[in-house]
Amino acid sequence: MEIEIGRAKRARRVYAFDDVAVVPSRRTRDPEDVSTSWSIDAYTFDVPILAAPMDSVVSPSTAIMMGRLGGLGVLDLEGVWTRYDDPEPVLAEIRSLPNDQATERMQQIYAEPIKAELIRDRLAEIRAEGVTVAGSLS
Repeated sequence: MEIEIGRAKRARRVYAFDDVAVVPSRRTRDPEDVSTSWSIDAYTFDVPILAAPMDSVVSPSTAIMMGRLGGLGVLDLEGVWTRYDDPEPVLAEIRSLPNDQATERMQQIYAEPIKAELIRDRLAEIRAEGVTVAGSLS
């Protein structure tokens, strides 16, 4: 069903987790008759998991593992993985920052320029493992 949201603009109703309830019934389903797979264009995934493109959530190794398990990890192409050759010490520092210093230091960390060769290398690392590659840019 389409909803008018402005002059010559229409939208479709979508649902979030809070809008849907799964209620047990007397009927059961054989797991072989149920599929949790989903698709984005020509790409199909076995499990309905799409990891958020955040430095604290998806690294290249996380994206690879998620792909092997049937989901999709989306790498933040504007994060520390594409700004630093070795982002692990930077991530460790971020985890240890005291609240009163966090904002200023995070601004300094993310002021480092994004390096095109690191975007290429990180995506190639994921692709080399044979899983679907996804990245996020704003």
